[in-house]
Amino acid sequence: MPLPVWHPESLAARLPFLRRRTELTAATRNFFAGRGYTEVETPYAVPAPGEEVHLATFATERIFTDGRRRNLWLHTSPEFAMKRLLVAGAGPIFQLARVWRNAEGSARHAPEFTMLEWYRPGAGMDDLIAETTDFLREVLPPVCAGTDLSKVERLTVAEAFHRYANADVLATANDAPALAAAAGARLREIETWEDLFFRLLLERIEPHLGRAHPTFLTHWPAAQAALARRASDDPRVALRFELFVGGMELANAFEELTDPEEQRARFVEDRARRHAMYGPDWELDEDFLAALTHGMPPASGIAVGFDRLAMLASGADRIGQVLWLPPDDLR
Repeated sequence: MPLPVWHPESLAARLPFLRRRTELTAATRNFFAGRGYTEVETPYAVPAPGEEVHLATFATERIFTDGRRRNLWLHTSPEFAMKRLLVAGAGPIFQLARVWRNAEGSARHAPEFTMLEWYRPGAGMDDLIAETTDFLREVLPPVCAGTDLSKVERLTVAEAFHRYANADVLATANDAPALAAAAGARLREIETWEDLFFRLLLERIEPHLGRAHPTFLTHWPAAQAALARRASDDPRVALRFELFVGGMELANAFEELTDPEEQRARFVEDRARRHAMYGPDWELDEDFLAALTHGMPPASGIAVGFDRLAMLASGADRIGQVLWLPPDDLR
């Protein structure tokens, strides 16, 4: 039987990874302080934890001093709160936030984990890619998990599907049989275009990304980037990228959508899909939409899985090694 996580021998086995994590935390704060960022803290229990279709949440409740009760949720990301701060004029900001995503747990997933998020007003997607590259090179070894950080690869989603799935993902958008035929894949029963898109991405594309060098996978189909601005030269795609290092997805980033009406329309669409699959949940975040209406500056932002970053920095092969007290099923 495995030792409990509090046992001295159990901690001793994790301690080299945890000490490297502590160094990584300090290096991260130094990087952003040197670039004029302000570290912020935002609430974890919120009225609306996000609008992602498929993320499961943790519910809680606030009891007021007068006995009133309000349903709250542990946030899946500090994104909405940090964008409110951009509206308020906070300038470039970053946060090392605890976040919660239910129904997750694997060698690379924990239900409670740390997210590094940062936002820079005035930055475009290219600026954010350059800054993220600088960050990786400052806080990680020059080669980690077999990946050489001396140069990076940029690849659009359309290019990746053409190269690894032999399919035109944009021409077949929302047509699952056409995408399946182009990719030579069997369409499963009741499989939607979105389902097939992510199956091909997982099975055929992601295994090739972030191997020799970090890969920035850019220009996602607009339907897969609900918080990102559409590209001005091709409205079929949005200015989103995911980052892969050491064969592992490390980050997700947007050139942020600031139009409140378009954001509302996307939220309504995503909420309808989520409620159809999983049932009703929280109210639409009208306060966030009011902040966008007040005026959010053009900005780009990124969310980095900090525990995964710690795995890369320390050479750990599972997430439980870089957690001080991992859940029993992840130790």
